[in-house]
Amino acid sequence: MKRQARGSGSTAIADTPTARAGEEDEGTECPSHRLRRKLGRADLRAVPEARRALRELLRPWGGPERSAIAELLTSELVTNALVHTDDDAVLTATVEPDRLRVEVRDFVARRPSPRVPVADDHTNGRGLMLVQSLADAWGVHAHGVGKAVWFELGAQAA
Repeated sequence: MKRQARGSGSTAIADTPTARAGEEDEGTECPSHRLRRKLGRADLRAVPEARRALRELLRPWGGPERSAIAELLTSELVTNALVHTDDDAVLTATVEPDRLRVEVRDFVARRPSPRVPVADDHTNGRGLMLVQSLADAWGVHAHGVGKAVWFELGAQAA
């Protein structure tokens, strides 16, 4: 099912259950659900829109605490992509019964790295530190013309 997001030029696509890559769709016991959203260049309205879309996707998954963590970490990745690049980005979230994977892909090759925030800087520099401390796994990988920053959460708290 495809739908156009209202109020912005971003496109949101919510897929019905799909098989994992490399699996047949015949009777798969653990279907996944996916959210894919194109994020417009420097459009910070995409941050709360991404949180709302993810919240909707996660409603039947992992419980409210895991959903809240997922929303926070997604906000950080989306904000970083929009603030630190001068290009569009793509958010993809895939939910399976036992895990969530969120990936924000941008078109700038420069790799981010966690840094210790400056004491008098109350709002900047904490995003990747949060991802590093709250995600079960996270990383950065290069793709043809940029990179993707991702995290994973298990359905149950570790």
